[in-house]
Amino acid sequence: MDTSAPAYHLAQLNIAVLRAPLDDPSMKDFADALDPVNALADASPGFVWRLREDGEKDATHLRPFGDDVLLNFSVWEDVDALWNFSYRTEHLDFLRRRREWFEHMRQAYMVLWWIPAGTIPSVEESGRRLDLLRENGPSPEAFDLRSPFPPPTHRDSHV
Repeated sequence: MDTSAPAYHLAQLNIAVLRAPLDDPSMKDFADALDPVNALADASPGFVWRLREDGEKDATHLRPFGDDVLLNFSVWEDVDALWNFSYRTEHLDFLRRRREWFEHMRQAYMVLWWIPAGTIPSVEESGRRLDLLRENGPSPEAFDLRSPFPPPTHRDSHV
């Protein structure tokens, strides 16, 4: 048995309220970057999975959190893999420009949680985890990159 394989992976949801429709000229730089940034994520060390609409390259047409709310929903091997993609690749250039394309959100807009390796969480679960973070602050069940929690041990039961 390979004991080096992780027992848990990190699920990640972030949402953003659009300032304009994706086909608006003010959104061109963001829209043009979707494919290259998604390809960068897909090729990043520690990347496991990301939500895509059936037959599409991304999930920009899925709007479970509101008509003007985009979601990014993915799974990574661990916090470091997600952090390295987010802040140590060209993705950072687009993070720095997010206020050009998205409204400022006072509530938490990103949530992380651990899932058993090999499973894919649902969009409904991601919404519940975001609500949990917003209501209670960071916990082992729902946290963010500023307040990460380690993966559960085999004795833990709150995944």
